[in-house]
Amino acid sequence: MTQPAIDSNPPSHPDAALHGAPVSGHQHHHSKEGILPAIQSLLAIMVTAIFIITFIIQPFRIPSGSMEPTLLVGDFLLVNKQVTTPGASGWIFPAPRIHRGEVVVFHFPVNPTMHLVKRVIGLPGDRIKLRDGRVYIDDQPLTEPYAVYRPSAPDGYRDNFPRLLSTEPDVDSRWWIKMHTLIHDGELTIPPGSYFVLGDNRNDSEDSRYWGLVPRAAIVGEPLLIYFSLQQPEASDDTIAVARSSNALALHRHRSSALDALADFARWDRTLQIVK
Repeated sequence: MTQPAIDSNPPSHPDAALHGAPVSGHQHHHSKEGILPAIQSLLAIMVTAIFIITFIIQPFRIPSGSMEPTLLVGDFLLVNKQVTTPGASGWIFPAPRIHRGEVVVFHFPVNPTMHLVKRVIGLPGDRIKLRDGRVYIDDQPLTEPYAVYRPSAPDGYRDNFPRLLSTEPDVDSRWWIKMHTLIHDGELTIPPGSYFVLGDNRNDSEDSRYWGLVPRAAIVGEPLLIYFSLQQPEASDDTIAVARSSNALALHRHRSSALDALADFARWDRTLQIVK
């Protein structure tokens, strides 16, 4: 958190500087009275901000496209830590349950210093499998209006999980070993206290299929809303054609309006959008 700088050598009283007269003790006393409340207010703001970030809401940024179209690269999220983790109320009441279909932020099991965001698909006790990319829970197909399946090369492991015919190079070795103990009759049974998560961009997401289950204790919270979304450059065919055309430079020169620059800077239509 960036703190405002406090000048250790505040300027002298303007009248004293102008006339060369010493500052009176009464004026010096008022100067101290003015500085002390300012410091106290600053400390109060810092303590409040630390409390909010630690127990209530924390900001995160989306760095990859694994959750598209729900979350886009450049989205900035406010994550509600009270929804899925015990806060002040958790000392008296148990933490709220995590439900299937919820989007959660969690510590990456392979590297807990990293945060990931995915959607909860499997709950403790569920028997889960994928067939042709579609999810089945306890032999029943799961309705997933949020999932997208963009064209990609066939992948037997990704689309027909769990698949143990051969070692997959992208699968974490520890998960590969543990996965064998959880599979029965072609289905993976989720143990107590763990969750199976997938990205909404189903064909372009490294998730529980590749590195394993998410422990309950690793879940940080649930995204509340997108408070800002930074526009990302797109190398589309139209953009490339314009860039190569002879009038591209002229177009760039004429497009110097401050409003145009501001409009291109962010995805304003996503600001304050609720995450679902």
